[in-house]
Amino acid sequence: MHRLTAVKALISRFGGASMAQRRWYATDLTDKEWVIIAPLLPPAKPGGRPRSTDLREVLNARSSWLRSGGAWHLLPHDFPPWKTVYH
Repeated sequence: MHRLTAVKALISRFGGASMAQRRWYATDLTDKEWVIIAPLLPPAKPGGRPRSTDLREVLNARSSWLRSGGAWHLLPHDFPPWKTVYH
């Protein structure tokens, strides 16, 4: 499989489209980091509700929170809700 095709497949499988809709933060995962981390994440459970939260955005939010050392309530509004990121 061509490398670019593999990256696109991972982005479509685990999310990543919502990043185009918000500003970039220095703590965001790069595409290279995401290609390494994405296969390690658990797939959505079968038979349940489809996953509505982009896992890459959850990891980006956690990275931002760790870097800033701030409270969960202080996550920027363009990340998923703080309770989603926390759990």
